[in-house]
Formats: sequence, structure tokens, C-alpha cells
Amino acid sequence: MTNAIELIDVNKNYGRFALERICFSVPQGSIVGLVGENGAGKSTLIKIILALRKPDSGKVYVFGQEAAALGAREKARIGVVFDEGSFPAHFTVSKIARMLQLAYQNQWDADSWAGYIKKFDLPENEVFSKLSKGMKMKLSIAAALSHHAELLILDEATSGLDPFIRDEIIGILNEFTREENHSILISSHIVTDLEKLCDYIAFLHHGKLLFMDEKDEIMRRYAMFSGSEEEVGALPKSAVVSVRRHKYSVEALIDRTCAPEDLSLHPCSLEDIIIYLSKSEDS
Repeated sequence: MTNAIELIDVNKNYGRFALERICFSVPQGSIVGLVGENGAGKSTLIKIILALRKPDSGKVYVFGQEAAALGAREKARIGVVFDEGSFPAHFTVSKIARMLQLAYQNQWDADSWAGYIKKFDLPENEVFSKLSKGMKMKLSIAAALSHHAELLILDEATSGLDPFIRDEIIGILNEFTREENHSILISSHIVTDLEKLCDYIAFLHHGKLLFMDEKDEIMRRYAMFSGSEEEVGALPKSAVVSVRRHKYSVEALIDRTCAPEDLSLHPCSLEDIIIYLSKSEDS
């Protein structure tokens, strides 16, 4: 399978914080969610992929080429959306369109832009600084989708938005990947959004990649067990990933591959899995 993005043993050391031996890929046609707590290194990793930061060691490939060596034509195949948007504060929506047309020239699709502006109900004569956060995000997504990008990279694109706008954005991103050559890497600490959207999940914790796997496989592998301290203590140690103790019971995240087949378990959310795995790593 062709990869839109591939990272091989990427390291970046800032002294107090470091990304260590990061290896994962974004298969073409897929949506990969990069999840982790604030400060886990998600934004740093995205900047390395975009060649805005240079790794200390390792390789980063985008569309099969080294990220730092991409030319203007290849860069135009990437649509980037950051948390707060990146347009001049005093530019109106229509002036932003003219700026983007000059930047992308032949790749710019004015009809596509106009369609998104209408669909998102964005005021063309309003300046960027006066737009709500949701409108800024939708404007950034409209820009990313209006120059025929094949790869979208979104850093905390749904952060701080209300559930209705987040759901609308998730629908837009799902529609984007109906094209087989379209791929998305999206970072977020809102795990419920990634659970709805993604094919793969990459879990970054304190600068280390704890896993990168198909979301459905992750959901199949882990489940919750509720019982007494004695019942949890009697389980195979290899099956118990992490434990949370309550006043009258104990809950444990269980790795099904190591658990007895007859053990009574109940499903858990991706957010539960991430939280329990974080606790396990920190203990």
C-alpha cells in the first residue's frame, strides 16, 4: 500500500522534552488520528512532517519524497489546518480568496471555494479577526479543500468548537476521503471525534509512540472488567493493562488476547483505552 506520509525513527530533542524514535505511516486513502495529552508532542511532530522543524535524526517522507525536499507543486497537494487559522487578521473573506488564488494559481478552484463559502454560510465582507472560532476553522478547511489537495493535515482542528460544528467538520472530512487518493492526518485530544472519524489511531504519550494500529482492531483488543479487588487480582497479570479503584469496586482495562475466553467483559470507548494506557505507562 502506498503511504501519503511515512516517518522512520524520527527523533527531536528539546532538552526537557523529546520525540523518540517515532515510526508510523498514513496509508493513502486513510484517515489517521494522532492522539495524546497536551504536550505529548503532536504539534511538534506535525511541524516536522511539514518541514517547519528539522528532526535531529530519522526520515520523513511525504508522497514518497523527503519532506524537506518537496517542491511548490508537491506542497500544493497538501492542505494544512491549524487550531487558530493562519490568515491576516484584517483580511476579509473575499480578500483571503484573492490571496489564495495568487498563491496557488493554476491549482486554485474558485468554484469550489465559492461552494464551500456558501455551504458554510461565511460572510465574504467580514474580516478574519471578527469571525467566530468555528467560522475561522471552516474558512481554513474551505481553503485547504479548494486547491485540490490530496493530503489534509489538521492540528487540533476541532478543539474548542461546539459539538454541532465538530460533527459538521467530521462529515466534511469523511466526504473528502471518498476519493481513493485522498488522505488525512488529524491530531486531537478530543478522542471521541477520532473514534467517529479515523481508520487508524497513533497514540503519542510523552514523546513516545505507544501504538499505531487500526481503530477497529484496537476496539476489538481491549475491554473493561468490573469486580472486586480479589477478582481483579486473580486475573492473569498479562491481561490487566491498568486498574482504576472506586469506593466499592475495581475497574480494569483488559487485553483480550491475554484474558481467559470465558471472562465476562464489557465494551469500552477509545477514550477509556487511551486514559487507561496512559496510566499504565506512567505507573
